[in-house]
Amino acid sequence: MRNFIPVKTGLETLILPAGEAGADAAARTLAVGGLVAFPTETVYGLGADAANAAAIAHLYAAKGRPAFNPLIAHVAGLAAAQAIGRFDARAKRLAEAFWPGPLTLVVPKTEGCPVADLATAGLDTVAIRIPAHPVAQDILRAFGGAVVAPSANISGHVSPTLAAHVASDLAGRIDLIVDGGPVTVGVESTIVGCFDAPMLLRPGGLSRERIEAVLGAPLARPPVEAESDDSQPLAPGMLASHYAPRAHVRLNAREVAPDEALLAFGPARLPGVDAAAAVMNLSLAADLDEAAANLFGYLRALDAKSPRTIAVMTIPEEGLGEAINDRLRRAAVAR
Repeated sequence: MRNFIPVKTGLETLILPAGEAGADAAARTLAVGGLVAFPTETVYGLGADAANAAAIAHLYAAKGRPAFNPLIAHVAGLAAAQAIGRFDARAKRLAEAFWPGPLTLVVPKTEGCPVADLATAGLDTVAIRIPAHPVAQDILRAFGGAVVAPSANISGHVSPTLAAHVASDLAGRIDLIVDGGPVTVGVESTIVGCFDAPMLLRPGGLSRERIEAVLGAPLARPPVEAESDDSQPLAPGMLASHYAPRAHVRLNAREVAPDEALLAFGPARLPGVDAAAAVMNLSLAADLDEAAANLFGYLRALDAKSPRTIAVMTIPEEGLGEAINDRLRRAAVAR
């Protein structure tokens, strides 16, 4: 059974453009325990002071997020990361190869780690990322500490890739949105657990192949039971039902019914497409990077047309296709 923290609504949510004034306002808001949405290269994140348990409780409440689901601590540089987590040789190799960037590393906490236990869901590990987005970097440097920042949406909804997506879910629930325009990657960070054997906990914006090339060995897979909605996840984004639009999602579609919307991929045309309720193509050129960047925005746009079902064409399980298919499978889980 999930335990949710009651949410207080009615806040006046300020929206500011990215820039020095926006970064300063974000830092001030974080310092007093407020919630700030800001762009990263993956999706928009909802930030709170990682050391402030009360602010994190407010974040869980604003998202309607289960309190056993851990959060990622975002920091500005490797020195700040090593102040909260212990990096063995392999973890440091990955950090040096891919940070700043769309990779989250789950490592043991340092002694005296300032990240609140509520943010780590009581685990002895902490998830850490250095984002590459200049707006995120400006805010982190202005704030001067770690910021937990899950996706800036209602928990389980489609992740936000525009400030407008954040506002549609969270206006009145959070203090500030810093509008930095559309994100570039479009799916959340890849999460690697730096355990005895490095483990791919969540595919994301950095492909398995690139990580394995740096490690010189394949990544282990998490146990199946770790992805149950009734168990405590090892890392963020591992709940079985997640990233879900209101409409039912039907995967590997080979035809389209008249009351269905179609999320297409590539140049092929499916039978029934001319009578579909709506059609959006993730990438007419079948480019997986383009598809990842468009995924959440297109899911939201199709869902806004209120179809009974969103039919999704088959997407290759390679490169960023692994992350795209992971999000789509979670979106398709019965709720």
